[in-house]
Amino acid sequence: MRSRQRMFAAVMRLLLKCLRLGRRRRFKLVRQVEQLWHYGHLCLRSLLYNSFTNGDVVLDSLFEPIYWLVDHVTRWFGVVFVALVIGLTSSIVAIVYICLLPLILQTYTPAWICWHLTYGHWNLIMIVFHYYMAITTSPGHPPQAKNDLTGVSICRKCIAPKPARTHHCSICNRCVLKMDHHCPWLNNCVGHYNHRYFFSFCLFMTMGCIYCSISGWEMFRDAYAAIERMKLLEKERLQVAANQTYYQTPPPTFSFRQRAFHKSVVYLWVLCSSVALALGALTLWHAALITRGETSIERHINRKERQRLQKKGKVSIAHSTGAGWGRARRDVPLPVLQVFRNPYSYGSWDNWKVFLGVDVPRHWLTRVLLPSPHLPHGTGLSWDLPPCVMEQRAPLLAI
Repeated sequence: MRSRQRMFAAVMRLLLKCLRLGRRRRFKLVRQVEQLWHYGHLCLRSLLYNSFTNGDVVLDSLFEPIYWLVDHVTRWFGVVFVALVIGLTSSIVAIVYICLLPLILQTYTPAWICWHLTYGHWNLIMIVFHYYMAITTSPGHPPQAKNDLTGVSICRKCIAPKPARTHHCSICNRCVLKMDHHCPWLNNCVGHYNHRYFFSFCLFMTMGCIYCSISGWEMFRDAYAAIERMKLLEKERLQVAANQTYYQTPPPTFSFRQRAFHKSVVYLWVLCSSVALALGALTLWHAALITRGETSIERHINRKERQRLQKKGKVSIAHSTGAGWGRARRDVPLPVLQVFRNPYSYGSWDNWKVFLGVDVPRHWLTRVLLPSPHLPHGTGLSWDLPPCVMEQRAPLLAI
């Protein structure tokens, strides 16, 4: 009897020990799982952590697939856009030579004929020259090998030195010196070496479209009225033909040549007016950027940097926006704040001289009003003071 009790007690003790060991192992396994979970969560946060992360970064990440699609579509359709520009421009030139020029030679005075021939051909030569140079001239790329450049950063995509004012083009997949933007109508980036060609093409194309719109306004009104008269007579002719037998067909009121002439004039005026409005707005925007010594990308960067420094109280809001401290009390000391300035701006007039490459007064004729393949100032790798700039104000605070 006692032996059975002892055996039962031993079995119970062994069972209790097994239960205790199972609980300890179970608790230990749970602790290990929790530790692995916290460790994995910490690793994930460390990989994704960025002190500069904000709403803009999150939006850029969400729209990254759309950016990728736009970049690839723009890359492959660049040739189509260039062909479209050449085709539309050629159609306007053909209409002018075939339809309008004979009419001008027959009806205008000799003085107006000389004006139209001189200005029209000069404007056409400037458009063709600058467009050809803009699409064939490389915008400039930084060297991929190591060099002696100082104060450069490293492009995260090219893994190569990136000089000042250089940005990476996701469409060309290369860094571009003094990049402004990638233009699909050129199938090329607008950068240091072809920025002047791009702006000159926009300017002269706008001037040519305005010239055609103003010169062809009376012709457009007459052609539009003639087309409306054609439609009215066509309706009357169909009504007369409906009351006659099938073998009695009335003669046409307008010939094919007349119809083509009037429709070509309407097409010319509508297309030139539309391009003048759209391209004129773009030209004015780039003219404002050139006046400030900025590119399209630098405009965005400078605005963001100015806002960031204003929030920190390091930049005078009044000076950076052009306002003054006129309403401040005289007995209250004004805070000593720095003024935000663009380090690549030399003043409005000097910015235009640097951009156009005007070193002496005769260059306004030989380099601006006539086709000129001269190179811009500098190499795009460093930004020293150009020789045409007499003096430069040192920026108190710049990026």
